[in-house]
Amino acid sequence: MAKNNIREYKKPKNFNIGTLVFIVILLYLIVTLFTYFNTKHIVGYQVKTGSLSVSNVYEGIAMRDEVIVNSTQSGYINYYAREGEKVGSGKVVCTIDESGELQDILLKSKTDGSTVLSDKDLSEIKNDMINFKSAFNEKVFDSVYDFKSGIEGNVLKYSNQILMENLSEINSRYGNGMINMCTAPESGVVIYSTDGFEDKALNEVTEEWFDSSKHPKTQLINNSIVDVGDVLYKLSDNERWNILIRVDDDRIDELVEKEYVRVKFLKNQYESWGKVNVVDGADGVRYVALQFTNSMITFATDRYVDIELITDEESGLKVPNSSITEKQFFLIPVDYMAMSGNMGQTGVNKEVYKEDGTVAVEFIPTSIYCEENNEYYIDEDRLQVGDRIKKPDSQETYTISKVSNLTGVYNINKGYADFKQIQILNSNDEYSIIKSDTQYGLLAYDYIVLDAESVKTDEFIYN
Repeated sequence: MAKNNIREYKKPKNFNIGTLVFIVILLYLIVTLFTYFNTKHIVGYQVKTGSLSVSNVYEGIAMRDEVIVNSTQSGYINYYAREGEKVGSGKVVCTIDESGELQDILLKSKTDGSTVLSDKDLSEIKNDMINFKSAFNEKVFDSVYDFKSGIEGNVLKYSNQILMENLSEINSRYGNGMINMCTAPESGVVIYSTDGFEDKALNEVTEEWFDSSKHPKTQLINNSIVDVGDVLYKLSDNERWNILIRVDDDRIDELVEKEYVRVKFLKNQYESWGKVNVVDGADGVRYVALQFTNSMITFATDRYVDIELITDEESGLKVPNSSITEKQFFLIPVDYMAMSGNMGQTGVNKEVYKEDGTVAVEFIPTSIYCEENNEYYIDEDRLQVGDRIKKPDSQETYTISKVSNLTGVYNINKGYADFKQIQILNSNDEYSIIKSDTQYGLLAYDYIVLDAESVKTDEFIYN
């Protein structure tokens, strides 16, 4: 029987091009990631023109000359002058009714419980309603209370007219002296509330004043009981008044320099000019008092007033504060700056000693970063304190010794970190506005390093 000769079949090795491509891509990704994480990354920022968004809205405290009028009798008080309107000296502001029956008496008087309003009175109420409806904003619901107060004021005015028309008949029928008339001791704007600021002086201000929750308004209620000595109302008779605001010290100096500032009252968008005065508060803090000579009557019932200061904003080149740094430079007289004849490059002629002890002159190229007081700011890189430089076309020499700092940013237009001096006009927490078109500074659309701490002078930038 023949012996079987069985051999294992070996498959031929086929070259898989897909596997090779995958390995190459994988190696490329590994090298790329390694390079990325081990390379210094510099983030650039393009300089553009702009202005700073500085918050100019403040909650101020209105300070006026206010006189409190106290009651000399006891009884039920009834107000007849409209709050926020000016009354003349000797005019009736309120009455004190010892029995509390005045309202019933008025209804029983010859009006027979009905009040006939004139066409003028009706027109006034109608206009108030139309104006309120057209200007109503759901986000400013406080206006509802202002409208309510205005309508109540009109009612008081009409009631006052009725009282005056029937006063002699009421007194003759129910007895003289039953109704005590309270007249204004002097002319002024009537206010039916108190808050404790009435006798305060500007220089008594403290930080606590600006917490409105600690100074609630006490409203004087019509037809309530008063005793002798209780507050009836207060009068404000001086058109010169102030608004106190809290401002940081830098802002204070800026406002003082302006002397007068335009102020918008957010309550009604009214604008007026306020004189800037600095007040040293009782807590050692400086505050600003904006003094006005008009419009006191418009805000006579308000203690806390929201205002906006309308100031001219500085405009220029806008750069992030993180880009700004300081660098030290040597100062040399302008006359000692030389020019290379071959390259047209600026620099200085530095004295050097040869091996044989003779003195030679070596041209050291250097850029000019600023000119100030007839001196140039130049690099420190190839120079040091004590080096002597020679004035061009002269035997005079100057020993380098003066140093000073410049504020600036790193320009990266040419692919390396080139320091550029800047002049800051204004700044906030994030950005600064710098002067444009300076001789050694920046131009609009230049690229600068976003983080000045991430680079050094003349360092090449790899993107």
